[in-house]
Amino acid sequence: MTEGPLIVQSDKTLLLEVDHPAARDCRRDISAFAELERSPEHVHTYRLTPLGLWNARAAGHDAEQVIDALLTHSRYPVPHSLLVDVAETMGRYGRLRLDQHPTHGLVLSSTDRGVFEEVLRAKRIAPLLGGRLGDDSVVVHPSERGNLKQALLKLGWPAEDFAGYVDGEAHPIGLREDGWALRPYQLEAVESLWHGGSGVVVLPCGAGKTLVGAAAMAQAQTTTLILVTNTVAARQWKEELLRRTTLTADEIGEYSGATKEVRPVTIATYQVMTTRRKGVYAHLELFDARDWGLVIYDEVHLLPAPIFRMTADLQARRRFGLTATLIREDGREGDVFSLIGPKRYDAPWKDIENQGYIAPAECIEVRVPLTDGERFAYATAEPEDRYRLAASCEGKTAVVGQLVEQHRAEPTLVIGQYIDQLDELAEQLAAPLIKGETPVKERERLFAAFRCGDVPLLVVSKVANFSVDLPEASVAIQVSGTFGSRQEEAQRLGRLLRPKGDGRTARFYSVVTRDTVDADFAQHRQRFLAEQGYSYTIIDSDSLFAEDR
Repeated sequence: MTEGPLIVQSDKTLLLEVDHPAARDCRRDISAFAELERSPEHVHTYRLTPLGLWNARAAGHDAEQVIDALLTHSRYPVPHSLLVDVAETMGRYGRLRLDQHPTHGLVLSSTDRGVFEEVLRAKRIAPLLGGRLGDDSVVVHPSERGNLKQALLKLGWPAEDFAGYVDGEAHPIGLREDGWALRPYQLEAVESLWHGGSGVVVLPCGAGKTLVGAAAMAQAQTTTLILVTNTVAARQWKEELLRRTTLTADEIGEYSGATKEVRPVTIATYQVMTTRRKGVYAHLELFDARDWGLVIYDEVHLLPAPIFRMTADLQARRRFGLTATLIREDGREGDVFSLIGPKRYDAPWKDIENQGYIAPAECIEVRVPLTDGERFAYATAEPEDRYRLAASCEGKTAVVGQLVEQHRAEPTLVIGQYIDQLDELAEQLAAPLIKGETPVKERERLFAAFRCGDVPLLVVSKVANFSVDLPEASVAIQVSGTFGSRQEEAQRLGRLLRPKGDGRTARFYSVVTRDTVDADFAQHRQRFLAEQGYSYTIIDSDSLFAEDR
């Protein structure tokens, strides 16, 4: 009998031997409840967390299935304490439940009297509740449905929400069938969302998350509010909906800084929804402007904190989140779970790549030295100034120029954080620059010119990190970023992952200053890509110029 591919450790880490014959079956079984932490070449590391186990319970997996998967695939005896902890953690989910009572409205009840009494006495819970209905149930103020779920999760007793959803205002939405069809994983994602009622789909950039949203809308047949990152993303959503669904332009409204249209399908930006005037959110009325049956959150990992508070009031609406990664640098994954919904579907990037639906990518780190003068300035600088000094060092300009020259026949993006650095690069490369102050119309013109090949090279700030559709981009050169953000690293690689017409491999370069905090942050940023199975080749900047001699 072949030994299993999995090593289960008492610290709740799971080590998967990738080259083992049963590794694929094992990964399929454990991915439902274990969070992937690292995935270098030969051994992938997963971790058991309460949130991951509760996500599994929400998706219909019980403790017996989880324990059976661990015992089946483990090479060595599984620590008994870990099995007990899995059962107890998963057993916490569902002991509290929310229901609609025919006469009392929203009610919290429990099958465990001790847990119920513990929860009722918690300081953060009591103000959200009304009168007791008996030993095991209590009235909940309807407006506090979201806040209660959020507070219960933080107490370690996540409630299962059976209170249902309002249908919202009916509106016919169909999918066009002219020359395209949903991919198998997209169908699975929609089915998982619909069966769960609310929740999050995690798919790589370029894997068609917008199509999942469109299919969910066609399933719901109701008025829909779509929240997106920026105006460019709003217009791309509108174009995609017009192309893929039976919706007409008159049925789709844009609600942004420039335009305030409320229609059966309304696409609003996070920025306009979080705009405050005299301390008050000025556009909250949009949530009540129609009887929305569905709310879609694009790039749900980027939800601003105020949107969580607004979402607490939307618990009677179906809520679907779309994202490439549930990593939040502020650690608020639990808020996504409690207020948007649990993770309903997740597809590893490499699996989608192997099916040919996203482009293969090669990741390369180019290390650049500081000059003697820069080294002294860096050494004597205040800690808060060191990253800017390192990230903007002089040597990066020459390296970027060399990389652009090497790939001059390919659509290329140069991406950075610091505007003065990008201004200099744009001038040196004689390339257009898109930054925060670039008007939306000019951004759209340049993106369109890039897509059709009229502009082969763009220099872009972080405004292009997300929700920008540039399918033919095949080279990205990153010169600086938002410190150690893994989230941003994922988004930037994602700009390259649309399959190319000629099947070529995308190349993602990070130009990093050696022996500085820039290198430290780069290592942290790359962690997400390593978790997805990508490896970095590290080269010295001198080798670039040696190749050209």
